[in-house]
Amino acid sequence: MALKADKIRTGDLAMTDHKKKHTGGCMCSSVRYEVTGEPLEVGYCHCRMCQKILGNLTGLFAIFEREGFQFTKGEPNFYRSSHSKQRSFCSICGSPPTMWNADKAIQNHVGILVGTLDHPELFPPEKYSGNHSGIESQVPWFQIKDGLPRWKTEEDPLYIPPSGDA
Repeated sequence: MALKADKIRTGDLAMTDHKKKHTGGCMCSSVRYEVTGEPLEVGYCHCRMCQKILGNLTGLFAIFEREGFQFTKGEPNFYRSSHSKQRSFCSICGSPPTMWNADKAIQNHVGILVGTLDHPELFPPEKYSGNHSGIESQVPWFQIKDGLPRWKTEEDPLYIPPSGDA
């Protein structure tokens, strides 16, 4: 069902050119974004970097095509968390809405933390090729019982190994 532009409020799910537009942002709303289309996948990451940067046992990411993404308010800061990844964060509240390939030449996708989307309930992992990556760092007492595929970081199809000169 298409929504008329004058009826769209910030955070609503809109229809544009038959593609869904999803919005989100940081906790204080200083950084806002929108992304058009549907995620290629939605998955949990248990890697140690995600645990540290998110202060949690997992991160839940929706992976979208880069070309449909844009920041619409504010400019986030970026932190290069590894040889291959950089993460955005709000300099005011610290919320980390996105993760990117550090090499701009291969920034074909953007990982959006599902909790920063205005409607996270629309992105169940089971609907979007859900998975668990980085399970080598999974906390032993955190039991996964959802039946989704699991793999180690270096087995992840989106993993970029370090180059010999990094």
